Amino acid sequence: MVRRARSLARRAGRPVVDLARSHTTVSVERATLRLAGLGGADHENIPWVNHLVDAVRDGVGLEHGVALPVWDALGRDVAPDLTTLAQKAAAGGVDFRVPEGAARTRAGRSSRSAVARGIRAIDSQRRRRDRLITRHGDPAATPWIYLIVATGDIYEDIPQAQAAAREGADVIAVIRSTGQSLLDFVPEGATREGYAGTYATQENFRLMRAALDETSKELGRYIRLTNYASGLCMPEIATLAGLERLDMMLNDSMYGILFRDINPIRTFVDQRFSRQIHARAGIIINTGEDNYLTTADAVEAAHTVTVSQLLNEYFAKEAGLEDWQLGLGHAFEIDPSIPDSFRLELAHALLARELFPEAPLKWMPPTKHMTGDIFRGYLLDGFFNLVGAMTGQGILLVGMMTEAVVTPWLSDRDLALQNVRYVLNAAGGLAEDFHPPRDGMIQTRARHVLAEAVDLLETILADTDGAGDPPLLAAIADGTFGAMRRPPTKGKGLDGVVRRAAGYVNPAIDLLESGATR
Repeated sequence: MVRRARSLARRAGRPVVDLARSHTTVSVERATLRLAGLGGADHENIPWVNHLVDAVRDGVGLEHGVALPVWDALGRDVAPDLTTLAQKAAAGGVDFRVPEGAARTRAGRSSRSAVARGIRAIDSQRRRRDRLITRHGDPAATPWIYLIVATGDIYEDIPQAQAAAREGADVIAVIRSTGQSLLDFVPEGATREGYAGTYATQENFRLMRAALDETSKELGRYIRLTNYASGLCMPEIATLAGLERLDMMLNDSMYGILFRDINPIRTFVDQRFSRQIHARAGIIINTGEDNYLTTADAVEAAHTVTVSQLLNEYFAKEAGLEDWQLGLGHAFEIDPSIPDSFRLELAHALLARELFPEAPLKWMPPTKHMTGDIFRGYLLDGFFNLVGAMTGQGILLVGMMTEAVVTPWLSDRDLALQNVRYVLNAAGGLAEDFHPPRDGMIQTRARHVLAEAVDLLETILADTDGAGDPPLLAAIADGTFGAMRRPPTKGKGLDGVVRRAAGYVNPAIDLLESGATR
């Protein structure tokens, strides 16, 4: 049954990969320029990569990629460097062309050399992470304790993150400001204002990574840093994360489609490039299946989580990620008033663990059924922590008793960490003793959910031989996942999708797919 499920997921995913291989997006092209060293922004905080990609698109289109026109212009001495070229292009002072013959060869060679420097910088950061883990050590045991900070002000986030690490957190996640996923540019510099989160910028990444490096040295264990590679700038944020040595990134194949109404084709093209960057950088991805259960019933829709996990696994491995980088998501979101809710949660969590035995699964705490009763919430979080211990989850996000009430205080986080520590100290080894009987409720439920997942994949593929969109895109349009209907011809960012021409060139993709450094 498991082999059948994976085979069906591959069949559903392969046409979407083909679609991603035949298209590019404005964000993929901007990420390529960022790898070549182009950064900064104008006086209105519009990044130079946006100006340059927009100018190339207006001049000759993006069907051949941005690399050939840009490095052809540099080769013609239109400007001495990328920043100056972007500034001149923003003022309308550059006539771009798609070069041919010897000029094309020179532009291709020069662009590859420039982008390769960025790839080597990512390689260097990966080696530095390995050295620091060897020097400081990893957490003594799993699951890694994952805790969120989100003040909006990076200079307030830093001391909160350091305090959380001192209290036992192994992974610090800096939540992005609400709505950043819908910005088609990456803000510049350190930011001190954000709503329900802090903007993801290269400088904010650098500041937090440096602070956590100091704390890692102090504590004698390497503290990992997480942010979000999702939304309209997924490839660029993934690139910046690799350059600044982030360790985990939220990166789901369908989250932006379902919950941010981003165009499906844009999302699948962008996520493939971003995952290639993550693979090269040694970054662990966190997928977003937990979100499905905030809009759909956690019992009735349990099989859609399994299907999404299988698809995320296929897309991730196709892009080069390894099992240890697959932080596949799921959540403790069953209505606690349902009889046997705890046993059902155990069944779903154990199914995920047995389907993906080498993956560091990311286990998410209750949110949908948190009522504001902090005592009930604290107990629910304890049950959530217990399921994590009993089923060997790899990454455990700390639940907050004040969920749905306030942004957590430091004292709330301290109490939440005490809850986690108690459960893991008391029952951390319970996974080795927990073997539910084959004919009991837990195993029976797990087999039922897996069978429903296989049925759903077969239903999705029923139209494989027909004309039109890939079956997975048709299923997304029909509201199969998270009860959201998202057709491939609509959604934010569609105007940033471009079908590649026969002569398309992107040195970043070439280097990432070949594993080359030059």
